[in-house]
Amino acid sequence: MRKSKRNPREVAEIVAIQALSFVAGDPERLGRFLAESGIGPETLRGAAADPRFLASVLDFVMRDDATVKAFAEASQLHPTNVAAAHQALNDPDWERDVP
Repeated sequence: MRKSKRNPREVAEIVAIQALSFVAGDPERLGRFLAESGIGPETLRGAAADPRFLASVLDFVMRDDATVKAFAEASQLHPTNVAAAHQALNDPDWERDVP
């Protein structure tokens, strides 16, 4: 059986969604994120479909080494994978394929 290949952007979005779940799992961390992003808890789920919002989630996680390490450990990722996802989502040369 052949493995499906995902592009780096798709993988980065998956990592960012995991990061959002990680942030949401800690009320204090979530409060800081919501205050910084200006988004309300009622619109959080809808915002998760926006790649720019997902990039902001990884921006928030990447700002603090302890947060990056905690997220990486909780997600069973290496911190460099988190950094690569952050870079992929913040790549200005990438454009989403639209059918």
